[in-house]
Amino acid sequence: MAANDFLCAVCIPMSSYGVVQRMGAHKEMLGAGLHCIAFPFDTVAGIVSLRIQQLIVDVVTKTKDNVTITVVVAVQYCVHNPDANDENAPGVGSKGADVAVTIADVEKGSPLYDAFYLLTNVKSQINNYVENVVRGTVPRMDLDDVFSSKDTLNEAVLSQLGERMQGFGYEIVQALVIELVPDGKVAASMNGINAQARMREAASFQADAQKIQQVKAAEADGESKYLSGMGVARQRKAIVEGLRTTVTDFASTVKGATSADVMDVLLMTQYFDMLKTMARTGAGGTLFLPHGPHSIRALRKDLESSFAGKAGL
Repeated sequence: MAANDFLCAVCIPMSSYGVVQRMGAHKEMLGAGLHCIAFPFDTVAGIVSLRIQQLIVDVVTKTKDNVTITVVVAVQYCVHNPDANDENAPGVGSKGADVAVTIADVEKGSPLYDAFYLLTNVKSQINNYVENVVRGTVPRMDLDDVFSSKDTLNEAVLSQLGERMQGFGYEIVQALVIELVPDGKVAASMNGINAQARMREAASFQADAQKIQQVKAAEADGESKYLSGMGVARQRKAIVEGLRTTVTDFASTVKGATSADVMDVLLMTQYFDMLKTMARTGAGGTLFLPHGPHSIRALRKDLESSFAGKAGL
């Protein structure tokens, strides 16, 4: 039987290495491209991908103030490639895409070897490490500190997880806390606290606005009364000046007329004007007044006695 009868062609995808074992023992790793192996003595036991992968880890823990919170962490990881900067390495650069190169010097202790042989389930291992880091960090922080210190939590997960996974041939590219979910009742109470604070602030502003409105209304009312008083004073002054002029003109025009006669005429005129106004308005009700020429004379005497009494004081 010819040796060529045992050759088998295998194709390794881009950005990956094929782990070749001979009779169950590690033999070599194959880069991306087409290869021939001596089947059935040589077999491809698995594929080690160099691509960056992401794992979402949900960790339920408690804060320092005994609040249950779910921390969602996104871990981006990949197999550490020692030849990542080498353009001639398999699967890297232009030569890696065109030429199938066999990596024969991958031994125990190299990242590619450790990534395939040391861990059975890398995702479960990363999940356990993330839970350990988060549950060792968050219980030392209050709930408000957890929300304000996400960067600190990111750095803690990245540094500790990266150091531990490096021994298994994996590189932690990034670890991000993408979500913090407190207990539903706690979240509702926090929202209620914020709502009450906003309402209290709004009520303060509303009270200040009402105070300003009342002050302005009082100032406007005072200004209005002041101007009204000024108008009444000017009106009375004009009436007095008009009466003085009327009395003087009447006394100078009518011979023998005195100031008392003029006042009687004015009072009589105003008396009849008042009766005319009452009759024109038609307001309901009855008003009893002494009516007649003697009532005008009595009214004038009452006014004179009143003025005389005030002048005596």
